[in-house]
Amino acid sequence: MVMNSRIKAEIKEWRDALIVALALALFIQTFFIQAFKIPSGSMIPAFEVGDRIFVNKFLYSSRVPFINLKLPIPSFREPKRGDIIVFVSPEDPKKDFVKRLIAVSGETVEIRQGKIYINGKTIDANPSISSIYYLNAGGYGKEGQQVKVPEGCYYTLGDNSGNSRDSRYWGFVPKKNFIGKAVILYWPLNRMRMIR
Repeated sequence: MVMNSRIKAEIKEWRDALIVALALALFIQTFFIQAFKIPSGSMIPAFEVGDRIFVNKFLYSSRVPFINLKLPIPSFREPKRGDIIVFVSPEDPKKDFVKRLIAVSGETVEIRQGKIYINGKTIDANPSISSIYYLNAGGYGKEGQQVKVPEGCYYTLGDNSGNSRDSRYWGFVPKKNFIGKAVILYWPLNRMRMIR
């Protein structure tokens, strides 16, 4: 009888610890950091197909999932050019995309001879953007076309320009679609690194 009550107490202790651990893990994934798997080659060479990354969900915004309610907590910082971001696809809300942020609200973007021009000036100071040859494509990236990024929106491109469905095709990403900023490539282990 004593043995039976000891086993019951131990089971209850393990159950309670497991419930707390699961609740804590769900809270952290919901509001702070989430793991994502790279599904396509659109971000090569930054990411390979199958790479796994952690995304900081709290850096840009603090939203309650499913109801899209913004908490009254300010962002730590605004998204900036060169950030690799994860966001809900503007075309299909069931998909999440990983792309590089190229231009912010109010800026004019042009792809000319493989280079990105913001407000008429080429981006040379950011090697993560300037080292890539971008192809003209889609309705928002034609040769000679300048597009202005609307208020509250961003222009994003994949690093693998020939194999990326991005802002050139569907336009702009509203900030409300942002999930977060990619911060760590954690798998495969031999390529583990902080993402800059």
